[in-house]
Amino acid sequence: MQLLIVDDHPLFREALASAITLAFPDAVLHEADGIRGACEVLAREPGIDLTLLDLSMQGVAGFDGLVAVRARFPRVPVLIVSGMEDPRIMREALQRGASGFVPKAVDKATLTRAISEVMNGALFTPPELAGLPEPPPANRKSPLAERIARLTPQQMRVLMMIRQGKLNKQIAHELQVGDSTVKAHVSEILRKLEVISRTQIVIETAYLDFDQGAGGFAG
Repeated sequence: MQLLIVDDHPLFREALASAITLAFPDAVLHEADGIRGACEVLAREPGIDLTLLDLSMQGVAGFDGLVAVRARFPRVPVLIVSGMEDPRIMREALQRGASGFVPKAVDKATLTRAISEVMNGALFTPPELAGLPEPPPANRKSPLAERIARLTPQQMRVLMMIRQGKLNKQIAHELQVGDSTVKAHVSEILRKLEVISRTQIVIETAYLDFDQGAGGFAG
């Protein structure tokens, strides 16, 4: 079993690695201190079975880190291990493609159970969500969530770059594709999200930034 720990705090990575090693002595552990490093490790080590990912890292806004990893490596399940305990954030993380959510304050037994369940193909639901009713449709953006799910991994990457304010030429350079390819991706994103402009894309997806005040989960 190979696991990737992604967190920008070295001490927590060390503590998490120790807890995992005690529970799974034969596990091979990899570490990364950010999304870029995580993607490099995942690309270099195709045998990784599970990514344990922190949501709040330097240079990462909202769920962008989770979206990036899921977009590029959709076959590798992601277990969120975060200091955030807001049920709304937990629920959104699961809707964004996480296979489970574990608050950093949980005990080792819960962490071990979460890893085991996700590795067995199950969805680990945080105890904090047990018994909580689903939010009413008027207060959630599930239609948009469903539309986002229609995007291909490459379109998800383009979407993230649009949200970062990058122009088509910048996106083409980063993805190492032609301008016409980027234009085609943008057109498909507009069509699938049922919006008419790049500005509307940013506005409609603003709720993904749980740490960005109004329209998100901060407050």
